[in-house]
Amino acid sequence: MENNYVLIEVTDSIGWLKVNRPDSLNVLNSEVVESLEYALHNLEQDTTVKVVVITGVGEKAFVAGGDIKEMADMAPQAARAFARKGQQMIEYIEKMHKPVIAAVNGYALGGGLELALACDFIYASDKAKLGLPEVTLGVMPGFGGTQNLARLIGPNKAREMIFSGKTLSAQQAREWGIVNEVFPAEELPVKVMEIARLIARNGMIAVATAKDAIVHGLNMTKEDGLRYESSLFATLFATEDQKEGMQAFIAKRKAEFKGR
Repeated sequence: MENNYVLIEVTDSIGWLKVNRPDSLNVLNSEVVESLEYALHNLEQDTTVKVVVITGVGEKAFVAGGDIKEMADMAPQAARAFARKGQQMIEYIEKMHKPVIAAVNGYALGGGLELALACDFIYASDKAKLGLPEVTLGVMPGFGGTQNLARLIGPNKAREMIFSGKTLSAQQAREWGIVNEVFPAEELPVKVMEIARLIARNGMIAVATAKDAIVHGLNMTKEDGLRYESSLFATLFATEDQKEGMQAFIAKRKAEFKGR
C-alpha cells in the first residue's frame, strides 16, 4: 500500500509502527486504518520482528481520534462499515501472535485510545491525555471502546468515562488501570525499548501462547479458561524452545531460543 500514513522502523527485533499524520494529530481515516492493518500484517509475517510497538509521529499526539471531516456526513450504512473496518483492525492486533505495546506519546482520544486498548499494554508519556469523547460529538465509541475498556477497568469506571466524555491525564489513566507506566516524554521511547527487549529475549512461542491464553480466556468461564491454559501449556512441551529453556536453566547458561 503506497502512502506515508504509516511508517515502520525495525531496531533490535523491535518493529516500531508510527502513525504519520502529525499535521492533523494523527487522526484515523479509512486509508489510515487500512494502512495500519496492512503494516501490522507485514510485521506479523516478518520473522526478524519479535515485538511490535505502535506510536504516533510528532510530540502532540499518539492518535487524536477518528477523522471528523470524513465522518461528519456519513449515512448510517457507511458509518457501520467504517466502524467494522476499525474493529477488524483492533481484532487483528488482539489476535497477533506477537506482543504489541502502545507507546502513547500525546493525545490518545476516541479511536486513538481504542487503538491503544487493543494493544497488550500501554506505556505513556507524562504529557499524554486519554479519553473517549465521542458522546460530545453525538456518537459513541465504535472501534471496540465500549467492550475493551469495560473489560479492562470494569463496567462502572468505563461508564463514567464514556458517558461523561472526560479526558484523563496519563497519571489518572495509570491510577484507573488503563496505563501500565508513565514516563517523562523524552524517556518514553527508551523505556518502551527496555521492556520490548526484555520480552524479545524470551521464548517467543511461549509469549505468543500466553497471549492466546489471556485473550481467549477472558471470554471464558474461569473453569474453561483453566482447561484452555493447561492444554496450551502442554503444547509447549512439543517445542524445541521448551527443551532449550529448561536445559539452559539446569546448565546455568543463557537460553538461545529459536522460535521452534
